[in-house]
Amino acid sequence: MRNSGFIWVIVFVLLALDLYIFQVLKLVSQSLSPKLRLVLFGAYWAVAILAVLVFIFLPNLQSEQWPKSLRTYLVAIIIGLFFAKLISSMFFVVDDLRRGTTWIASRFSGSSSLQSAENGITRSAFLSWLGLAAGSTLFGTLVYGFTNKYNYNVKKLKLAFENLPGAFKGMKILHISDIHAGSFTDHQAVRKGIEKILHQQADIILFTGDLVNDRAVEMDEFKKLFAKLDAPMGVYSVLGNHDYGDYYRWESDRVKMDNLESLKGVHAEMGWRLLMNEHVVLEKDGHQIALLGIENWSAKGNFPKYGKLPDAYAGADKYPFKILMSHDPSHWDGEVRERYGDIDLMLSGHTHGMQFGVEIPGFRWSPVQYMYRQWAGLYESGKQKLYVNRGFGFIGYPGRVGILPEITVIELV
Repeated sequence: MRNSGFIWVIVFVLLALDLYIFQVLKLVSQSLSPKLRLVLFGAYWAVAILAVLVFIFLPNLQSEQWPKSLRTYLVAIIIGLFFAKLISSMFFVVDDLRRGTTWIASRFSGSSSLQSAENGITRSAFLSWLGLAAGSTLFGTLVYGFTNKYNYNVKKLKLAFENLPGAFKGMKILHISDIHAGSFTDHQAVRKGIEKILHQQADIILFTGDLVNDRAVEMDEFKKLFAKLDAPMGVYSVLGNHDYGDYYRWESDRVKMDNLESLKGVHAEMGWRLLMNEHVVLEKDGHQIALLGIENWSAKGNFPKYGKLPDAYAGADKYPFKILMSHDPSHWDGEVRERYGDIDLMLSGHTHGMQFGVEIPGFRWSPVQYMYRQWAGLYESGKQKLYVNRGFGFIGYPGRVGILPEITVIELV
């Protein structure tokens, strides 16, 4: 249940930001005609007040019955406006600190400086424009990101392991994660993503959790589509933190448990082998390796530890090469590297690269890196390797900025 006191605190913050930015808007628009200024101010406050009203009343407007795309984009735009205003305000705060420092210094200087202070220290036009430009750029970037959410990026890499049995050299693993079917609004775009996966002609397909946002029914529209995924050595999957329905308000614990059982059934209907704290043996030309899959296990306190790696590992020690599917990459530092040094490759997802960041040759950055040491791509420690998939789908923000949805193809050599 939403806390009404918290809501009004947020409303106060939103209005305070609007008033603060409006003072700067009045400064930079001084050269405009009175009529244009009136139009500009009217448009500014119309958008600001509408955003606040939507935030207040959206929970009571039966928005669940609205078209999913309308609800998703409306919330995303409101959140985008908030962050754009927050970024702009940071520049204005710097300017106000400058003004305050100048005013204090002038109180202890000569008469001319004191007279200047008494006449007022104006805002910096440069910092004002810079702040508005930064906020507008961020908002524009977030809006542009709406166009990238189905822009599936195929990342290919070769990983070498000394202990890999010869029969498995050249094996192609297709790794996807974080489908989040409840966020999809374009069936045709998702179908193209499925076709792109099949085009890779992988030997095995591994999915590392978060099939849905909360409810099994989110897959109703997409089951037949994802059931097309097939590979000679099979399709295997594990559960992610969202799959348990922990973030949804259920009628009862019984209904929540039934939802999880239904979701497990969805994996089976699609022909995916769901690994629940267990391992399977992959065999080729008389050689064997172990594929382990566990339920969600996170080293972060706000995420659940349902996974039982000891159960999955039991009996797998005799195989020369081991792959672990574990949704949350914090599991690697939290348990795998310390206690299971013979797990050669771990595959994860979960972070989505926060769906926002910068990735260029030689440099990459995302806010999520301040929460997760391993948040996207390949990581190595001794002979062990971890790959974190950036996610096939999206949740929350309906877009991708700099961090595209990913289909990973790993060739073992």
